[in-house]
Amino acid sequence: MDTDCTREELRVPALPAGTRLLHIGPHKTGTTAVQGALFAAKEEMARHGVDFPAHSRHPMEAVLAACARPAMMGDPVPTERHWRRLLDQVAATGERTSVISSEFFADAEDDATIARIVEQLGGADRVHVLVTLRPLTRIMPSQWQQYVQNGLRLGYEPWLEHMLRRAPYDRPTPSFWRRHRHDRLVERWAAATGPGRVTVVVVDDRDRDALMRTFEALLGLPGGLLRPVPETANRSLTLAETEMLRHLNKEFRGNELPEEFYSRLVRHGAIAHMKNACGPTPRDVKIRTPQWALEAASGIGAETAARIGSLGVRILGDPEALSRVPASGGQAGEPRLAPEVAAQALFGMLTAVAATNGTGKGRTVHRTSSKELVKVLGHRCLKRLRLR
Repeated sequence: MDTDCTREELRVPALPAGTRLLHIGPHKTGTTAVQGALFAAKEEMARHGVDFPAHSRHPMEAVLAACARPAMMGDPVPTERHWRRLLDQVAATGERTSVISSEFFADAEDDATIARIVEQLGGADRVHVLVTLRPLTRIMPSQWQQYVQNGLRLGYEPWLEHMLRRAPYDRPTPSFWRRHRHDRLVERWAAATGPGRVTVVVVDDRDRDALMRTFEALLGLPGGLLRPVPETANRSLTLAETEMLRHLNKEFRGNELPEEFYSRLVRHGAIAHMKNACGPTPRDVKIRTPQWALEAASGIGAETAARIGSLGVRILGDPEALSRVPASGGQAGEPRLAPEVAAQALFGMLTAVAATNGTGKGRTVHRTSSKELVKVLGHRCLKRLRLR
């Protein structure tokens, strides 16, 4: 096992020029922050010989198509065209170093799919896989609220029961262990590239800049070039916000509404506007993981660390962090949704309706000013009154 605890103790050597660095996540391991920083610095990186070939911060549709995975609830179905476009962009980088990042690569189900992706991106001689890991105890609450944002109706503790105590542990979210049984994830990708072309980074939540510095070192970039970009639209929901959405999901499913309504009005309307307009406060109750689940997850983390250590891949960071039981799973308390938060969610849904044209296509709410949205909504109301 090749383990580097910190960059201060052992400098991380840059990958060979021409490498295609493939960051596969998984989810909730700092991927959004990395993607935002890479996209914001793409022009500066190009001056140092490193290309970010995607035209957006996160080429999610392309990767979902490559992995044959469904889109988020109600979103358009990804097609092979999306993946081919990304492959063309990667091919256009020629012999230069490039970096591609998407946590949805972790959703690839089988060895054949992973081998095809590696081959299409240039083969094992050029692709180097980067896996970022955090302890399961930190991932579980964040991943649950993300599933709720995609329509899940199950509460947190019942969901934990299914994931940790009810074999075969694949309902109601079968993607969870495909992503987060991290030893198996690393093993699948190492089989396609060889263990010498896989780097595992154990993310240190106490040092939020460390992950950016690791990317800079691997890509041969100057220190400090990659900087976090504020991304309120990707913040996690509080317990009260998640519970509000979970109960809305029950009503949505119970009334058999079209899934495209969920994408347009709920995810890109109510939730997106609420996230941008309201930030968590010290009064908000966080999602609390019970002690039994913390201990179970830590046990899985210990097995994971031991197995990854035997695979021959390079490990940066402290693998023991994956198995530590945190002192607390979060504060107890009754979740209460502030009136202004509920108002912003409702306003987001209303403005999503106003921003949508007659063909069912429109801009997401957080990309449209409130003044413009109110103006559009007023015009539509007047139009309907005239029709009546």
